[in-house]
Amino acid sequence: MKFLVDHQLPVALSKFLEDRGFEARHVMNLNLDQASDQSIVQYARQNEFVIITKDEDFSILAALGLCAPPIIWVRLGNCRKSTLLIAFSSALDSLLHKLAAGDKLIELLPE
Repeated sequence: MKFLVDHQLPVALSKFLEDRGFEARHVMNLNLDQASDQSIVQYARQNEFVIITKDEDFSILAALGLCAPPIIWVRLGNCRKSTLLIAFSSALDSLLHKLAAGDKLIELLPE
């Protein structure tokens, strides 16, 4: 499983995922931090990444069927990095299960 972390989320999230054995990249490390949503979608599709974002625009693209890569939409609001990583740690098995089942839009909600 490969993850592409969008610019509103910390680089630490990609490191967190890498530490758990996944390939994960942050858009900043790929010089995509100023790229359009469509460019990020295209990159993710071409390189088989799941996009992790806080940007509602991606969820709209997914709902309209205009976004081929799966989207994990982080809906935690403003929170500390530690809170975000704890939420991902708690939800990771469920997220992976939903991705394996073919879900295209997965929301990570506060517990």
